Formats: sequence, C-alpha cells, structure tokens
Amino acid sequence: MLTLERSIEKTVNCIERPRASCALGGALAAISALPGVVPIIHTALGCGGSLSGAASFGSGYFGSGYCSGFLAPSSGITENNIVFGGNERLSEEISSALELIDAELFIVLTGCMTEIIGDDIHAVAAEYENEAVPVIALNTPSFKKNAYSGYEILLDGIFNKFLPPAAEHDEKLVNIFGLVPAYDPFFRGDLEEIARLLGKLGLKVNTFFTPDQTFENITSAPNAGLNIVFSRTYGVDFAKSFEKRHGTPYWVTDLPIGAEASDRFLRELQVKLNLDARTVERVIAAENRSYYGYFSRLADLFGDGDLKFYSVSVSNSDYAIPVASYLQKELGWVGLHSFVTDTLDELQEREFVRAYENSGLDAELLFETDTSRIAKTLRAKHPENRGQRYFDDITPLFIVGSTLEKVTAQTFGAGNLAVSYPVYNRVITDRGYAAYRGGLHLFEDILSSIVAPR
Repeated sequence: MLTLERSIEKTVNCIERPRASCALGGALAAISALPGVVPIIHTALGCGGSLSGAASFGSGYFGSGYCSGFLAPSSGITENNIVFGGNERLSEEISSALELIDAELFIVLTGCMTEIIGDDIHAVAAEYENEAVPVIALNTPSFKKNAYSGYEILLDGIFNKFLPPAAEHDEKLVNIFGLVPAYDPFFRGDLEEIARLLGKLGLKVNTFFTPDQTFENITSAPNAGLNIVFSRTYGVDFAKSFEKRHGTPYWVTDLPIGAEASDRFLRELQVKLNLDARTVERVIAAENRSYYGYFSRLADLFGDGDLKFYSVSVSNSDYAIPVASYLQKELGWVGLHSFVTDTLDELQEREFVRAYENSGLDAELLFETDTSRIAKTLRAKHPENRGQRYFDDITPLFIVGSTLEKVTAQTFGAGNLAVSYPVYNRVITDRGYAAYRGGLHLFEDILSSIVAPR
C-alpha cells in the first residue's frame, strides 16, 4: 500500500499535464477498438466527450470507432438523478441502445458521480439478460483507478466474467494482452507486427484491438493455448484469473523492439509452445536478412554523421524497458536515464525494478510522472556548463518520450521523438515499433527527426 503522503504527492503530480486519464477513460478507449462491442456510459454527458478527446487527440489522433468515442451512448444523468438515483435513466438508455444500435455486446460503464451515489448498475443490466444482445455492467471508479487499470477492468469483465469457461484448448491459438489501446499510442501497429511474426510460425493470433479482428476473436479467446502479456504491470492479475477460469497459461514478457530482442522473443516462445525449432530459426534468419538489409543501408548516415548520442527515455512501464534496450543495444547509444511515468504502487515498482535490473540496461531507472520534475531532475543531474575548463557534457542528447518532453528537449538542445502518451504532434495509423519492422520504423523516425532541421 502507498503511504498517504506518497499517494497525495503522486495524485498532485498527475493533475498538471497528465499522462493518463481515469479508469473510465481507459475502458472507453479499449472498447472503441473492440469489434462489435458498444459502451453505455452511465454518468454525466461531459465525461464521455472529455475522455474521448483525451484518448483521441492524446494518442496520435486515435479517433472514434463504431458508436464509441464522441458517439458513445450515455445516460447523461443530471442533478435530479444524482439526488434521486439514476437507475431508471440508465434503464431507458439501455432500452434505446438495444433498439437503435447493432452490436454483439453492450457494456455499461460508470463514472465518478454514479459510483458515489451508489447506482446498482448490475441489477439494471440483469433486467436485460433475456435480450438477443447481452448487456453486462462494469464498475470503473474513476476516482480510484487510472486508464491502465480501466483496461484491466474491461478485460476481466469480458473474458473472466462474461465468457463461459473453455471447453477445449487449441495449442496453435495465442491471445495478446498488455498493450493498452490509445494509452500505448502505437498499440495497433505493435499488435499487427506481433501477429505477423506469429503467423509465420503457423500460429493463430487474437489481437482483439486491430481492424482485422471480429467478435469471434473475442469469443474464441478462452480456447487459446497461451496468453502473452506484453506488460510487467498491466494485465498480469487478469491473466492469472484467466488461467484459473479457462485453464490457459500465460507468459509475461517485454515487447520486443529490434532484431536482438525479437530473436530472443521467438526463441523463448518456441520453448513455451514447443514449436519446431527449425521453423523458428528459419523465420529468424529471414527476418534478420530483411532487417539488416535495410538497417545497413543507413550505416553511412549513422557512421559518417557521427550519430552517437546520449539518450534519455520517458515512457510508461510497457515501453520503458523495450525502448531503453533498443537505444542501448541496437543503436549503441549511451543510456543516461529511463523515466517511468506510471503511477505504480510499491509492489508494482519492486517487480518492475527487478525486471529492469535483469535486462542489463545502463540507464538509471527513475519513477516520475510530473513533466516539470523530469526536467528539473535532468538539470540537477547534468548542470549547465558555465565556462569550466573541463566539463562532462551530455551532448549530443536525444530524448525519446512524449510530446510533453518537447520543451525539455529544446532546453537541452536535444533531439526528441514522441512515442509515449500523450502524443499530439504526430498522426498515428498503423505505425508500430514492435519486433523487426517496428525496429526499422523506430530507427527511421529517430534519424528523420535528427536530419529534419538540416
């Protein structure tokens, strides 16, 4: 448990220039990428619009899906409902949604006000259990949890409570979890690249949140032979509950970025699923030929341009180890600091520190959410040269972070690339940084930002 003082400090640091929304926002962002699933927001009208804007504009202009985002149905409760209860209003909204909207599943989500007044959303949803389209209800107490926790609440509600226990398992079917829609801005491209790789191994992959998926991918999830969780923090408890309910084992690992990490990932997966080693090695060899075939073409620019940098990474815990590893092990840059911007509890921090120490990274690991404090920490650790005869400078410097680090980078005369939420100086469609193709994309984007001012 966090101490009261520490909890208050972390909450205050999240108010200015936040790096995540509330639990409702995380659940809404995830639903907006799920096929056939429509949310019904049981709260005031402003919540849905504001949270949709946070996910859309803060995640490379993620946008809205079918009946999601700014188009999501909402009970739109008022002062009268807050005084006398909003269950009746919610029931009206569910009835209207069932009549007007084509969906496979409706999910009622709560906001702060309806949680405080204690509306029984589960009882209201139960009134519609005989409808052709199922309606379930999930509590997303925004004053207790952030967007990443909202993602986990949603997963647990769908896969561990709504779907029945698995009757059988397909050892060639794999579910991918851990990448949080919108709040991991490159989640779509990352999921698609992982699915591409696993497909070359003869595996079927449920990514759930990419445009090629259907509601059948959701309903088939309990039959999977393995759950892969690309997060040390988000989705682990969910995966444990999934295993208990459906009997599917899980594997917690880091998202691979670049050839070295991807090679290791595929070889570890071969052991997990007892895949044919020769097939795996053939895929690795083919991917490396392609990867280094492109990578080496930029060797002239990288070498002759003397593009050896000091690096600082600022990201959530999903990207912290993958990005820092890529900068150090693929580019050979000198890692100075790796800032993790999540609001983690003490247990989560300990687990993450253990994983970071085992990753062999040189960059100092720091936990900090507040943008101003990140800048102050860098200035304190690396004071300005004031004419000393001998000075340990950190130039050239490159900061891989969010759009919020743009000003910090300018202060240090450093390069900057936004890869972590919030990202509102880039438009993101199917761009991703995972695995081999993603590693090339990251290399391309970093070098492009360096040569752009020329």
